[in-house]
Amino acid sequence: MLDLQNEKKIILEFLNEIDNSDEKKIPEILTKYTSNNFKMRCTHPFNELEGVDQIANRLWLPIKKSFKKIQRRMDIFYAGTNLVDKHTSKWVVNMGHLLGIFEFPFFGIQSTNKPVMLWYCEFYKIENNKITEGAFFLDILKLMQHLNLSVVPESTGMVGFNPGPKTHNGLNFNRQNEEEGKKTLDLMMRMANRLIGEDMKTTISDLKKDWHENMIWWGPGGIGASYTYDNYIRGHAGPFEENLEYVDFTGHILENAEGNFGGWFGWPNLKMKPKKNYMGFTYNSNQVGEMRVVDLYRREGDKIAENWVLIDHLHFLNCLGIDLLEINRKKKEII
Repeated sequence: MLDLQNEKKIILEFLNEIDNSDEKKIPEILTKYTSNNFKMRCTHPFNELEGVDQIANRLWLPIKKSFKKIQRRMDIFYAGTNLVDKHTSKWVVNMGHLLGIFEFPFFGIQSTNKPVMLWYCEFYKIENNKITEGAFFLDILKLMQHLNLSVVPESTGMVGFNPGPKTHNGLNFNRQNEEEGKKTLDLMMRMANRLIGEDMKTTISDLKKDWHENMIWWGPGGIGASYTYDNYIRGHAGPFEENLEYVDFTGHILENAEGNFGGWFGWPNLKMKPKKNYMGFTYNSNQVGEMRVVDLYRREGDKIAENWVLIDHLHFLNCLGIDLLEINRKKKEII
């Protein structure tokens, strides 16, 4: 019987030390918990990092410098083996918000000296009691929208904070029923295979097969959230599929589940080409962008009830020649 309680314990202790230490101690903490070849895949502008020095100085130093008294407000926590490698590797996942006082500019985003919430999702692979690989998705565009920085012309869904599960049971600190995790993973994969097989064209009849009638799609910065079948098609799937041309599904790094929760991420998951004005921008039609995407799911019975989606829009738009951080800097200079 699968038991990942030790892996959960390692990650909880690691995160506790990271959260409660200043930036000077981060290298020591990373050395304690990670392997010599530890690497991270992070959203733009952090991107791919390897080794203690890079991860400490290029990921955690900017975060710790800009946001003080960081408090991790975790909404989902679970562990599972990876379907991609036939369940040989063990991964721990957590998602939520980092609450902090925004005291110093962050990649050109002006500080406010007020509390802010940074929406994040993390994935950590454990081997021989060491963290060997990880991914850190931080929705910087959502932060910019919360600060009312007009760097994207429009969002088709609700712009706001994405809360945890409606059921308030997303923290799987204790061991979960293995069969329930298998049901969740099977449902996720059935839904994904159907979507890809139908060339990413969404209809209500499709949604009814896998999604709860009161489905909630907690979308990323630049898109926003949608609720119910009709609203999901109007607020996300319709504009997404109308304005982007599907080029290639490049797969996932991780696919796992535990209990009623599961998810995946890719690097990238998709390659897409703009057809029209995705997110309100005008593009060169020959450009192809990479979509690095996180999907976490909550299963209710035999249907998906909630879906949390982080898209590295800063990277995707960068591939297409649009630098949102630079756009923000220029707007600040004009003001």
